Amino acid sequence: MASELPGGLQRFINGILPENPVYRQVLAMCPTLAVTNTIAGAVTMAGATAFVLICANVVTAALRRLLQPHLRILVFTVTISAFVTIADRMLAAFMPAMSQKLGPYVPLIIVNCMIICRCEVCASKQGVAVAAADALGQSLGFLAALLSISIVREILAFGSIFQGWAGANGEGLRVLPKSFPNWNLMALPPGAFFTLGILLGLANWCVAAREKRKTAS
Repeated sequence: MASELPGGLQRFINGILPENPVYRQVLAMCPTLAVTNTIAGAVTMAGATAFVLICANVVTAALRRLLQPHLRILVFTVTISAFVTIADRMLAAFMPAMSQKLGPYVPLIIVNCMIICRCEVCASKQGVAVAAADALGQSLGFLAALLSISIVREILAFGSIFQGWAGANGEGLRVLPKSFPNWNLMALPPGAFFTLGILLGLANWCVAAREKRKTAS
């Protein structure tokens, strides 16, 4: 049965596009909608999630032969909780402003369905190397999704990107002319829903068009 499962390279590639956690599996919607009003918040959340996912996958894969079926979800949760605590404390120590900005969404990584799903689907069934490749691919896919949403929202809301990272007075790198009106709605929760809906529809359209071309050929 293990030989029928995808290998490390295939797991890695699948995580980025074919099985993208946001655009294809529609997982991790809470952080996707909550922290993508700026690129800085999106990158920080993606980094914290990647740390937890990679560590949890590796530990689960290492212990997979010891897992009892009726206790596996409990083991996943305890393992994830330990690494979320480490990520949360590291952010509070070295990036206090960002930690305060993200608020409860870093601790909520504990219940992120994407991480529990990868522990169940891959790490509990395959070796450490494959589990690490799977986690890395899913992490890159998650980062790509958060970045795509945050870039659109930040440009339309502020007319620039990298707010607080570069440029005079922390205004970032201006993309739109100053005469272009800022869409303040895009920095609010409705803007997250609008942007996610449009990009999700675009992703589905691209997949359907590719399948149609493949069928026609």
